[in-house]
Amino acid sequence: RLLAGRVLLVGSGPATSVPAVVADAVAARRVLRLRYADRCGVSSSREVEPLGYLGNDRHWYLLAWCRLRAGLRCFRTDRIVGVEASPEWVTREFSPADLDVPAERVRRLTLV
Repeated sequence: RLLAGRVLLVGSGPATSVPAVVADAVAARRVLRLRYADRCGVSSSREVEPLGYLGNDRHWYLLAWCRLRAGLRCFRTDRIVGVEASPEWVTREFSPADLDVPAERVRRLTLV
């Protein structure tokens, strides 16, 4: 599956991979129901509109519109403890300009 234009890399890129279940759900462009553990291990349920991925030198992040927080959020993929695709389609589109990252540090990738 190709996710052309939906994968952004900041810096040299992460050593870890994106979990297949998350990649499949994003490729399907479906609203996701996540169980997500924050850095303290506290779990929450979120309904998100996945827009793509953002990677740095350590981790991949799911870039999504969080309906709970009514804003763009990044979810570290190794902290997603459960994911389910809903029948609802994602209608939002993402632009790299939505990020507060210098353009020269960002490059598009395609996941296969």
